[in-house]
Amino acid sequence: MNRNGNTYTFIYASVMVIIVAAILSFTAITLKPFQKRNVEVEKKKNILSSVKIDATAVDAEAIYADKITDTYVVNSKGERVEGDAFKVDLKKEHAKPIEEQVLPVYEANLGDAGTKYVVPLRGSGLWGPIWGYIAMNEDMNTVYGAIFDHQGETPGLGAEIVTSAFQEVFQGKTLFNSNGEFVSLIVAKAGETAPAEHKVDAISGGTITSKGLQEMLFNDLSSYVEFFNKKK
Repeated sequence: MNRNGNTYTFIYASVMVIIVAAILSFTAITLKPFQKRNVEVEKKKNILSSVKIDATAVDAEAIYADKITDTYVVNSKGERVEGDAFKVDLKKEHAKPIEEQVLPVYEANLGDAGTKYVVPLRGSGLWGPIWGYIAMNEDMNTVYGAIFDHQGETPGLGAEIVTSAFQEVFQGKTLFNSNGEFVSLIVAKAGETAPAEHKVDAISGGTITSKGLQEMLFNDLSSYVEFFNKKK
């Protein structure tokens, strides 16, 4: 075969493409279980963070198994239904009518601090999805803890939702007013007035992220109103 000809070049390139594709495919299949486990561990760390428990990748699973004493899903009527809370994909659930959605709940037993009820959140920021977890006290009204994360918000602006300084402000805020009406949590921009018990200050320079965060809180927490009322 003429090694300087086009045929040889084409065959050589084709063989190399097949070899590289096979290697990449094998690598992806091999790494998939490890990637899945890493995602699960990170999720457990976030759930624990919402109830003020810091965990590492090494001890997160053991602490989660000890502290998260029950997990289940409820419907929009607050009724417990069949399903695995940990496997629920909020993106897929949000695409369904509310009456068809399943809503995950995680119960954390914190000993003297009592039982906390953790619910997940998912919404949209400026550049991509944002998500988080809100932990409620047993009165099903007062926030015990909160954690948020994002895919691609601007560093120093919208990305500030991941900082403890921002997240800690949510602690002690309430979802319902004195008449028992659901208000949610209000992420208020500068100059905007709102009742102090529901209000947190928006991120300076992160208007769109703050708005997306407020919409996420309202939309997702409102789905749990019947469950909160049944648990009170």
